[in-house]
Amino acid sequence: MTEKFDSVLLIGGSGFLGLHLIQKFYDMTPRPSINVFDVRPLPEKLSKQFTFNPSDINFYQGDLTSFNDVNHAVQSSHAQVIVHSASPMHGQPSEIYEKVNVQGTRNVLDVCSKNHFVKLLVYTSSAGVIFNGQDIHNGDETWPIPEVPMDAYNETKAIAEDMVLKANSMDTEEGGDGFYTVALRPAGIFGPGDRQLVPGLRTVAKLGQSKFQLGDNNNLFDWTYAGNVADSHVLAVQKILNLQNNNDNNEVSTKDYNRDVVSKIAGQTFFITNDTPTYFWSLARTVWKADGHIDKKVIVLKRPVAILAGYLSEFFSKLLGKEPGLTPFRVKIVCASRYHNIEKAKTLLGYKPNVDIEQGIKNTLAWMDEGL
Repeated sequence: MTEKFDSVLLIGGSGFLGLHLIQKFYDMTPRPSINVFDVRPLPEKLSKQFTFNPSDINFYQGDLTSFNDVNHAVQSSHAQVIVHSASPMHGQPSEIYEKVNVQGTRNVLDVCSKNHFVKLLVYTSSAGVIFNGQDIHNGDETWPIPEVPMDAYNETKAIAEDMVLKANSMDTEEGGDGFYTVALRPAGIFGPGDRQLVPGLRTVAKLGQSKFQLGDNNNLFDWTYAGNVADSHVLAVQKILNLQNNNDNNEVSTKDYNRDVVSKIAGQTFFITNDTPTYFWSLARTVWKADGHIDKKVIVLKRPVAILAGYLSEFFSKLLGKEPGLTPFRVKIVCASRYHNIEKAKTLLGYKPNVDIEQGIKNTLAWMDEGL
C-alpha cells in the first residue's frame, strides 16, 4: 500500500492556535495543500510573525455542528489529515461547550468515517482534563480523568478526547483502511494572536487591579508557547504517517514502516508544555511591566480569603444581574500548582519546545505592539 499526504484540513484554523498551525504546515517541505475550516474567515491583517501567504490557503466557512458543512470541507479539500483545534473560549455557558466540543467533534468523526481517504485526526485537547481543583505535580498521561469535572470546558474536552481516541483503528499488516487518532493536551497557551490571556491581563491592569495577587505565588504553573504547541501537531502527523521533512513527495509507504512506533502513538494522549514550570504570576507581571504597569506594593489575598471573596462576588453579581469579576473557580485555578511531565511527548513524538518562555513573551509583546 502506498498513499500520499498532500492535503491537510485545519478545523478552527482561523483561531489563535489555528494561525500557528497554518504557519507550521506552511513551512513543511514539501508543503501540503493547506485548507482551513472555520465559522469565521482568516484575519484581514496578520502579525508580522506569520509569514504565510493567505492566498495560498483554501478557506471553507461553515459550522462545526453541521455535518454537511464539515463534510463539504473534507470532500472539497480531500484532506488525508485533519487537525481539529476548534473550541469556544473559556467562560461560555455549558451548553455551548456541549454543542461545539462534543457534538462538533462527533460530527468530525462521522465525516471521517464516511470519507475513507482521511487517514489521521489530530485532536487538540487540554491539559485541564485531569484538573479537579487539586494540585498537579508532574502529572503525566497515567493520571485519571476526575469523576467530578472542574468545569464544563474541560468536562466536554475530556468527553470529546475519549471519543477521538476510541475511533482509532490500526490497519492490517498488509495495509488496510486504518484510521489513526491522537489527542494532544497543551497547557496554558500564550503567544501572538492570543485573544484571551494577554487581553485579559491588560484589562486587569487597565482597571487598576494588577496590584491584587490571589495566592502567595508559590505555585508552579505550565505555560506553553503557541508555536511549540503547533510543532507538536506537525510532529504527530510526521510520526504516525512516517514522514520525513526531506521526503520528495510526502509519500507514505508500508516499506520500513515502523508499526511498533505508530502503535505507541496512535490512540494516545500527550501532554504538551514548555517543560519549564514558572510561578503563576511571573508571566502576568512581565506583561504588565512591558505596558508600564509596575506596582510598588502588591496586596496578597491568601487562597481561603480569595475563595470567600469569590463566593461573595458571585452572590452579589447574581443579585445585580452582572458577570462576576472573581469566582471560586478562578481562584482555584490561579492558586493551584499545575505542571506536567512531557517525557512521553519527548520520547515518542520527538517533541521539544523550540521557543522558550522568555522569547515567547518577547514575541507576544511584539505582537501586542503591532496593535492587531
